[in-house]
Amino acid sequence: YAQYTSSPDLKAFERRLTEYIACLQPATGRWRMILIVVSVCTATGAWNWLIDPETQKVSFFTSLWNHPFFTISCITLIGLFFAGIHKRVVAPSIIAARCRTVLAEYNMSCDDTGKLILKPRPHVQ
Repeated sequence: YAQYTSSPDLKAFERRLTEYIACLQPATGRWRMILIVVSVCTATGAWNWLIDPETQKVSFFTSLWNHPFFTISCITLIGLFFAGIHKRVVAPSIIAARCRTVLAEYNMSCDDTGKLILKPRPHVQ
């Protein structure tokens, strides 16, 4: 641990990593809220679509046409996944995991906020 406190490079790396992960948090929160809202809308629309007695009597496309709220929210949800929302809601953890992979070569790791974790040196006998 003494090497870490005296190494300005490690301090600078940790500062930049924590700054970058912290910078991603607001956008990640917004994407999570968008995903939650669209998912709830899709689930609500699906429920209304499924309990409608007319759904069983008409063709699939007619039933979708009769339930535009479900159709639009479902298309929106599919579009969001094609746009990569599943990666954007977990972006900070992806960055931290990739850093852990690289830092393992140097006997270090980091937490989810980007703080460095120094591991004890292995004793060679």
